Amino acid sequence: MTREGMAGTGRALSATTVDYQKRVTLNTNTDINTRTKTGDAVDVAIIGAGPAGSVAAALLRKAGCSVLVLERQHFPRFSIGESLLPQSMAYLEEAGMLQAVVEAGFQYKNGAHFIAGERVSSFDFRDKHTPGWGTTYQVERGTFDDLLIGCAAKAGAEVRFGHTVRAMQTGDAPVLDVENEAGNTYKVHARFVLDASGFGRVLPRLMNLETPSRMPTRAAIFTHVQDGIPFGAMDRNKITVAVHPERRDVWYWMIPLAGGRSSVGCVAEVAFLDVPEEAREARLRELIRQEPTFARLIGDAPFLMPVRHIGGYSANVERLHGAGYALLGNSGEFLDPVFSSGVTIAVRSAHLAVQVLLRSFDGEAVDWQREYDVPLRKGIDTFRAFVERWYTGELQEIIFYPHQTDSIRRMISAVLAGYAWDESNPYVADPERRLKTLFEVCSQT
Repeated sequence: MTREGMAGTGRALSATTVDYQKRVTLNTNTDINTRTKTGDAVDVAIIGAGPAGSVAAALLRKAGCSVLVLERQHFPRFSIGESLLPQSMAYLEEAGMLQAVVEAGFQYKNGAHFIAGERVSSFDFRDKHTPGWGTTYQVERGTFDDLLIGCAAKAGAEVRFGHTVRAMQTGDAPVLDVENEAGNTYKVHARFVLDASGFGRVLPRLMNLETPSRMPTRAAIFTHVQDGIPFGAMDRNKITVAVHPERRDVWYWMIPLAGGRSSVGCVAEVAFLDVPEEAREARLRELIRQEPTFARLIGDAPFLMPVRHIGGYSANVERLHGAGYALLGNSGEFLDPVFSSGVTIAVRSAHLAVQVLLRSFDGEAVDWQREYDVPLRKGIDTFRAFVERWYTGELQEIIFYPHQTDSIRRMISAVLAGYAWDESNPYVADPERRLKTLFEVCSQT
């Protein structure tokens, strides 16, 4: 049966899959799961209902797969990572989520504004080397993530909130041990498992897959404010990134949100932000006052929630796949929040993994290392080159260089807009060497 002929039905199961032969019609009005004597059976089990899990679920449902999403928390729930990149819009569109996102009333975004003392530099993501989306949104993630998983559920994915994966048996037909909030346990038999658990990193922790990250240990403190910024005082269509006046490895973000709110935070090495929980509000307020632009725009604007802290967030694994599973987004690797790459990497990984998985389900021999791990890491490594040089100050000198050429500026803008996989861009094809050379040019004048 062709893929087109499978719309609305479950995919044929492999001969090695036990007790899966009774399939059910898949549509938004029926239970997509069948039962075995030992638990639920689905084509794909997804751990985590964030953007990666939601996009993967929706794409799999479009291809006719049965999908079960297991989420430990209840939505909506707070999450950091509010500034999207334009490249992510293509994957939301393909997953059938674009209209819902556009109609949700999120803050429009078209670029990034950088500040270092008196130096300023703005990038409009519509003016970039790579064709494609040049605009996106700045979102409150609780609302955004709830919207995406709602779209996946409407597409026919079953979503179970408050269900925690406790263990997994790997192999051709992996089995998950799951516990609900009442303490009841059950098993989920799947043809394949996608771990989209984000910072929860379920499978890396359960299966000891983690390896040290190349990124130094940093932390962030942040909150939301009712900014009250007068019209025209700043460009609300851009994220603002500011460098600390005395330490170039310390930076601030200000992400305008809908309704006159903004997300505001500071990122630094852990020791710089190491204060007791009760002192975090005073510490963040002090840091805001130290940066002239943030002091002017935010000053004493009321904090709308307790100041939060996240530290040691950079993570990595040796491989992004194994027998019967693949890791999506932050569950595999997370770099740093400075260029807002997290959601883009998450949905890119979902799209790429689903492409490989569907070909596997169609009986093709696939190479997860060559077709998923290597190409996904290509973009991650591009972002890594930019992040590392941000903290050394080299990229800052490039961004604030007063004599930028239009062509190079568009290449840099494309990466900042999320197009970190377009190897027609020299700063993607060979980012480390190109950035090194560009920094040398910028530092000579």
